[in-house]
Amino acid sequence: MTEETPGFEEKPDVPSGATPDDAEPKAADPSEEEAAAPAGDTDATVGLTAQLDQVRTALGERTADLQRLQAEYQNYRRRVERDRVTVKEIAVANLLSELLPVLDDVGRAREHGELVGGFKSVAESLETTVAKLGLQQFGKEGEPFDPTIHEALMHSYAPDVTETTCVAILQPGYRIGERTIRPARVAVAEPQPGATPAAAKEEKTDDEESGGTEEV
Repeated sequence: MTEETPGFEEKPDVPSGATPDDAEPKAADPSEEEAAAPAGDTDATVGLTAQLDQVRTALGERTADLQRLQAEYQNYRRRVERDRVTVKEIAVANLLSELLPVLDDVGRAREHGELVGGFKSVAESLETTVAKLGLQQFGKEGEPFDPTIHEALMHSYAPDVTETTCVAILQPGYRIGERTIRPARVAVAEPQPGATPAAAKEEKTDDEESGGTEEV
């Protein structure tokens, strides 16, 4: 029968060269782990946020550059198209301007009844061709004088007009679209100074006649 020595407790055997701390591993402090982990995550989040902001800034700059280039390209296309149309109109106008004396000769020949035979066919083909190019003739007797499209070569007074009027077309005018390449050369007549317009005279005469025959 083994006797136990009172007052002493048996300790587990400790391997040779080991310390008591190695014999009993210490548990990690949960508060330290919780404090360390969030700090690392926060730094990573801040870094990612900064990188994202940089990417967004760069993307915004590239987008603005692209929009600016697109706007410049569209303006360039419109300018080139406008210049192309303008150059074409100027070239056509210059060509047709050289043909106006020929068209004047054709018109005079038609007025004198000399537009016959082969000359008539050639003249009509020429007039058809210039019309396809957009050439339009204007200027008629009796229309009001407009200094923007008429050139007055002769001036007179007439009692039967109420405003400055084209009474004769000496040379017709020509235009291409809204561009006038030659104004109509006309003779104009103005109302006689101090004369009562014919329409007013007629109205006055009618009033007098009706007044003379009215019964009281």
